[in-house]
Amino acid sequence: MKLRELLKFFWDDYIDITPVAHEVHKLLKERGERITNDHIAFRTFSHSDIGLDVFENFFKVYGYVKSGEYNFELKKLNAIHLENIIDPSLPKIFISELRYKELSENSISIIEREITRIKGLSLEELFAQKDIFKVSSIEYKELISESEYAGWLCALGLRANHFTVFVNDLKSITGLDELNKLLINKNIPLNKSGGIIKGSPSEYLEQTSTMANKREIKFTDKTMSVPTCYYEFARRYNMPSGELFHGFVTQSADKIFESTDNELVK
Repeated sequence: MKLRELLKFFWDDYIDITPVAHEVHKLLKERGERITNDHIAFRTFSHSDIGLDVFENFFKVYGYVKSGEYNFELKKLNAIHLENIIDPSLPKIFISELRYKELSENSISIIEREITRIKGLSLEELFAQKDIFKVSSIEYKELISESEYAGWLCALGLRANHFTVFVNDLKSITGLDELNKLLINKNIPLNKSGGIIKGSPSEYLEQTSTMANKREIKFTDKTMSVPTCYYEFARRYNMPSGELFHGFVTQSADKIFESTDNELVK
């Protein structure tokens, strides 16, 4: 699969379970905007079969190289971001992995059982499947009580967690304050954890995100409504060197993760 086809595949799968992204796209296009995607994010487990190294090697074939590393201590996450050296205009790829072995024995047991289930499948094969993990609703609730991230992964699988509008390229909107007012006026729920705008010009990055949509997910015992994906907005600033900042701010991204939090999503 060619890169453009792959990115379209990720988008089509994402938009199918994220109606808020379609709503935002419609709103911005009605204003004559051409939307640039800043980055696409993925979630996975810290395991040799599906961890960061596997994702990095997968995207390397398409011209992506690792350009940043991050640690989220409280959420027990490692993360990297990749940039395309062949075509820098392509979206960055942000990948995080849960250090699941830092969880309880019960959670570790559930996760390792599910990873064993997909052993031998390539990352491309896993992307193509919609329900690679088979947990019960009880197990899902047990996981999210300890790690919302773990529950999300076991319910949604390996797919794009969010796409991101590059606010710098918008012509009719000057910044996140103006954009957020527009979204709020359209009753689009925003992630308020840590403030509606995370980050600052002094950190060279400001971010806002919607809250995740909900969707009925089929577990092994019953169907239940759970948070799926959200849409993010990034405004980047020039560093003292004059170069645009391309990385991520851990403290801000930590709050962005909460866009899929069961307790916050209505």
